[in-house]
Amino acid sequence: MPEGALFSVILPTFNERQNIGPLIGAVLGALRENVEVVVVDDDSPDGTGDVAAAICEGDPRVRLVRRRRGLGLASAIRDGVEAARGDLVAWMDCDFSMPPAALPAMRKALDSVDIVVGSRYVGAAADRRDDRRAVLGSRLINGFARRLLGGTVTDFTSGFIAARKDAVTRLGIRDGYGEYCIDLLARAERAGYRVAEIPYECVPRAAGESKTATSWSGYLRRGWPYIRTIVQTWRGDGREARPAR
Repeated sequence: MPEGALFSVILPTFNERQNIGPLIGAVLGALRENVEVVVVDDDSPDGTGDVAAAICEGDPRVRLVRRRRGLGLASAIRDGVEAARGDLVAWMDCDFSMPPAALPAMRKALDSVDIVVGSRYVGAAADRRDDRRAVLGSRLINGFARRLLGGTVTDFTSGFIAARKDAVTRLGIRDGYGEYCIDLLARAERAGYRVAEIPYECVPRAAGESKTATSWSGYLRRGWPYIRTIVQTWRGDGREARPAR
């Protein structure tokens, strides 16, 4: 990949008005050149899209894709990849739980691999989210995924990904919430794509409300599609992880 290849960072948003401006600034500050930011907003009622639109007017490196509310995370990432102008793409949560400062290392790693996963489970990585139920649930699901699916990936539910756009386009992103990531990474390794991980420290969101569950029953409801996806992927039955919401 040429050294000056454009890197498109996709930010799927829903009600992230307080975070989106500072996050765009942090992404552009971390990467500095050969970068564009693609905000994909699901008609956020808090006006996230309007904030992004105002930034777009003053900075041609930032673009906005507005969508109907309720289309969901995986399809937002898929639409962002389709809209991206770069040969390299990345996507991340928009609550500052994932550090924009890690993006240069992820881009550099794409010189030698096809997909880079920001992992909470390798090297100096850590999961420092406030909700210990979320931390425990992620560890259990990823432990189950590693045991059943094998390969080199430690963080199948990362959601912090950089990749060569042609690899993502060929593999496709199936519908769902976070379970799309399990399916994508498992299929990538099975298809022979080169996958690497770099450590990052996952921290509590900067502002706003979490999109994840807030109770044990909620975590069980949210976790079941992940387990189902792991089993289906292990069996290789080819079914979609979950319909788009």
